[in-house]
Amino acid sequence: MKRIILAAMIMGLTLMACCPNKQNEENMKTALQLTQEWDKTFPKSDKVDHKKVTFKNRYGIELAADMYTPKGVEGKLAAIAVSGPFGAVKEQSSGLYAQHMAERGFIAIAFDPSFTGESGGEPRRMASPDINTEDFLAAVDFLSVQDNVDPERIGIIGICGFGGMAVNAAALDPRIKATVASTMYDMSKVNVEGYFKSEDTKEQRMEKRKAIAAQRTEDYKNGTYKRAGGVIDPLPEDAPFFVKDYYDYYKTERGYHERSGNSTDGWNVIGCQSFMNQPLLAWAHEIEAPVLLIHGEKAHSRYFSEYAFEKMTGVHVEGVSKTVGNKELMIIPGAVHTDLYDDKKGKIPYDKMESFFKENLK
Repeated sequence: MKRIILAAMIMGLTLMACCPNKQNEENMKTALQLTQEWDKTFPKSDKVDHKKVTFKNRYGIELAADMYTPKGVEGKLAAIAVSGPFGAVKEQSSGLYAQHMAERGFIAIAFDPSFTGESGGEPRRMASPDINTEDFLAAVDFLSVQDNVDPERIGIIGICGFGGMAVNAAALDPRIKATVASTMYDMSKVNVEGYFKSEDTKEQRMEKRKAIAAQRTEDYKNGTYKRAGGVIDPLPEDAPFFVKDYYDYYKTERGYHERSGNSTDGWNVIGCQSFMNQPLLAWAHEIEAPVLLIHGEKAHSRYFSEYAFEKMTGVHVEGVSKTVGNKELMIIPGAVHTDLYDDKKGKIPYDKMESFFKENLK
């Protein structure tokens, strides 16, 4: 009897030893359809190596990413995870940022958030302050176990609406040693208040809640989710400048991509519902690691970065660069919102980001 029990124990230990390896093998498999050709909105650099990678977040959603590695560099390197803008894909701004950072000596990944681009998640074109923050944390998980990455030197970059998600991730995860938020949107703030507090009354918020609730009922009846539409096209002559600004990027050869919701049919109408009751920057004041906020002087969205800076430091500023402790707001003279999406006007401060990360990812 003792021998039977002992044999069973040995068999159990053997199975326990084998399962992790089998699980790792399963995790390496991907159900995603990944494009292998270069289909970015920017040219490929000959200074970096590029490959597609995948990883899962804690909800089991598989995310697709482009990994950029500097050529001819050995040893464990600092790494950066990049995502955004909100409604964009990794073939647009985030990939450009990641490639530039790799040229400067970092391992960098640009990932599609859950429900968008080449990443998994159903239904498509949904958004969540929790899940999309988790996407950054999952990217840190992935980078932390790479053979050529120093897990103590990982940073993140969030662009536009994913700037807010990046700040939220930094407040949640101390593994993130440095954060850059470029041309940031606070998706909670804009959904609650509208632009410049244009919908910031209890009555207006209730009307939005009622409209989304009614749409949910309609979607359920129809068995599908109505899309809100991407950037308006054709562009009305009397469109506000910020709409023209988005059109100039998402609807032209400059930034159009077929998998980008902003370039095509947009988010689901109910996609951003949960942002109304879940403030992204609630704990920004407790971020201990360095944060660099970058925004254009003439961007309609500049107040989001100023708001984030005040949440982190308690210091209110308007239109000027400011540093308080290890939190910095950098205002780019003359730049509008989408000037920080690409290299068209040479406004993205790559030198500053390089020095920021090298200083804080030692």
